[in-house]
Amino acid sequence: MSLKIFNVLGREKQDFKPLDEGKVSMYVCGPTVYSDSHIGHAKTYIGFDMVVRYLRYTGLQVLYVQNITDVGHLLDTGEDRILKKSKQLQAGPMQIVESYARSYYADMDALGVTRADIAPRASAHIPEQIKMTQTLIDKGHAYVADGSVYFDVTTDEHYGKLSNRRVTELEAGAREAVRDEKRHPEDFALWKRAEPEHILRWDSPWGEGFPGWHIECSAMAKKYLGETFDIHGGGVDNIFPHNECEIAQSECANDADFAHYWMLTGSLTVEGVKMSKSLGNVVNIKDALRDYRPEVIRMFMLSAHYSNPVDYSDGALDGAQAGWERLYGAVRLTRSALNNAPASDDGNSFNERLAKAKAEFISVMDDDFNAPKAIAVLQELTRDVNTLLNSGTAVGKSTLEAINSVYNELGGGVLGIVPAVDSAGAANGQREAGLIQILIDLRNQARKSKNFAESDRIRDELTKVGVTLED
Repeated sequence: MSLKIFNVLGREKQDFKPLDEGKVSMYVCGPTVYSDSHIGHAKTYIGFDMVVRYLRYTGLQVLYVQNITDVGHLLDTGEDRILKKSKQLQAGPMQIVESYARSYYADMDALGVTRADIAPRASAHIPEQIKMTQTLIDKGHAYVADGSVYFDVTTDEHYGKLSNRRVTELEAGAREAVRDEKRHPEDFALWKRAEPEHILRWDSPWGEGFPGWHIECSAMAKKYLGETFDIHGGGVDNIFPHNECEIAQSECANDADFAHYWMLTGSLTVEGVKMSKSLGNVVNIKDALRDYRPEVIRMFMLSAHYSNPVDYSDGALDGAQAGWERLYGAVRLTRSALNNAPASDDGNSFNERLAKAKAEFISVMDDDFNAPKAIAVLQELTRDVNTLLNSGTAVGKSTLEAINSVYNELGGGVLGIVPAVDSAGAANGQREAGLIQILIDLRNQARKSKNFAESDRIRDELTKVGVTLED
């Protein structure tokens, strides 16, 4: 089965056919860096990290671009988010940007999210945004109004094709304050005139100002991926107006398709309620990492399809942790057994089971990156691995290495939920593995002596530390 992707633009699963054989060009809208990243960001970027990892696993060469928005993202009041934070903290806007950009990357690194190949910043691409804006003016798709430039949505007959909205259904004021100078309420800003108090400002043919939020992504995507590229990703909350405006201005400026495949991650709620600072229910990634391992957070996020909504709660995370501990317990058991395994091919018939697991994993991942089913494949494999390793039969080093390789390759390399090295470190890890093996041997002796109470007690104690034994 070839890879299929649910294309939001076509509203159906489609065979993935990259523009250039063997290569994938991919752009994902990055964060606006004005505060600490929250678990909503974690859901989106873990999701696309999984996508990139799998594409590369299949042998495709991926050029992944994810921007940083550091100017132009306005509140509904028309106030720049970064300038508002700058006033609150009495710090310069670029100081705010640097601080929270570093914080964002620290969070992503902690979650095991692979960094993009190119991470352009909006403020470093002002000339490209001015050039695209001027092109839209020259082609009759945009107009100047008192130092600002607006895109005329009535000039694009396809405007609304991603979100399936018609111009007559759209409301004024989305992401920016409504100004009487606009010809139509639905028109959106490409360039904004800077008021006297606005710190972030650049010279332009229309006077001092700053770019609109939407034009940033269009200009940066074109510079690094070209007029047309394979995949555009982002969160479903930004399908309108942001993604819709990206398409309109890019396709009208370039007279070419923007992105062939649109992938949007589902929303995230906290205990059934949308996250909001006013409600006090925003969970920052740093807070989540204090309570749960990064692999557990990844396991939770990937337990729902990337396009589906998820609800974050302690109970849900505890459930994900229990599932992860069962899976990782088998990994630890395998690595522990490797320390004293005979150099033989004993148990190599299990290789057929491993091949079956890999085939099933690839099959479900080829179906629109179905990570929940991929995790289920690993969980089913884990049950059989536990049965094998607790059967009392000899298992040779080559078989154990093959088992460990599948966990590392699929659970680690693709899903990012299996650490390559036990977190305790090499020396402590070897000591821990030895102690676990001693307990397993003691349990086997208890079973042979028919001391089932002691056998069950050892099994239960091992389960508490994440080592599952199945008879």
